[in-house]
Amino acid sequence: MAASSHTAFQERHSEKRASRLLMSCVLAVVVVLASGCGTRLGRAPVEDRGTSTSRPPAAGAVDAGGVRMPSGFENAGKPGYYTVKPGDTLIRIGLDTGQNWRDIGRWNNLENPNLIEVGQVLRVVPPADNALVLVRPVNSGSATPTPAASAAKPAASAPSSAGSEDDIAWIWPVHGAGTVLAGFDEVKNKGMDIAGKPGDTVMASADGRVVYAGAGLRGYGNLIILKHNNTFLTAYAHNQTLLVKEDQTVRKGQKIAEMGDSDADRVKLHFEIRRQGKPVDPAKYLPAK
Repeated sequence: MAASSHTAFQERHSEKRASRLLMSCVLAVVVVLASGCGTRLGRAPVEDRGTSTSRPPAAGAVDAGGVRMPSGFENAGKPGYYTVKPGDTLIRIGLDTGQNWRDIGRWNNLENPNLIEVGQVLRVVPPADNALVLVRPVNSGSATPTPAASAAKPAASAPSSAGSEDDIAWIWPVHGAGTVLAGFDEVKNKGMDIAGKPGDTVMASADGRVVYAGAGLRGYGNLIILKHNNTFLTAYAHNQTLLVKEDQTVRKGQKIAEMGDSDADRVKLHFEIRRQGKPVDPAKYLPAK
């Protein structure tokens, strides 16, 4: 009887030891698994940043501490540079800075002028360190580039009247001055709207060169932009037909387009004068009616 009780006691003791051993093993496994999971979760973000190739930085962009920066960001705010805003195109930037959009593309080595991004910083003045600037004479039909006398002289200078660049003898861009539908307003209207009929003649308001001819600027329809010198541009919008091409030299009074209603609510010419890219009131420059 005593032997039987002793045997039962040993069996219960062995079962308790086995149970404790099993519990220890289970706890060890749980700790290992938890440790392993914690290690993987801790490494994942680092691996993702270091190995991801789904969105490589654009050409010219700088990776600062893993953050993708727009091209040219180091020049933001400097004179002669422009930071791209939502909705910008190179054509609009050229109009707003008083430059030929093709020049801006060249100064910034843009392989595709249609690919610019918000926050990108672009040079909008000629580089001062150019060893050679090519200038095409505007008073000649020749297409052969001619070396400039000095690298400091800006390219693409258009003809201007004698004297200062502000001394231009402007004329109205339509015959008989035309009826002004809407005058200049810095917020609502960056130029003036002139009434007319479909096909009416649109004339160059001064000597210049065509720096844009097309329909790539929203709100302007078929548009022509002339550069008159390093200070002034003029814009002629909503045309029915464009009669000149980019880089073509035009003379004051020359027919450059026919009036229309492209991207407009009625037939009209929207005419702008821009001084160093800033819209100014054409009525202050055009002769009195």
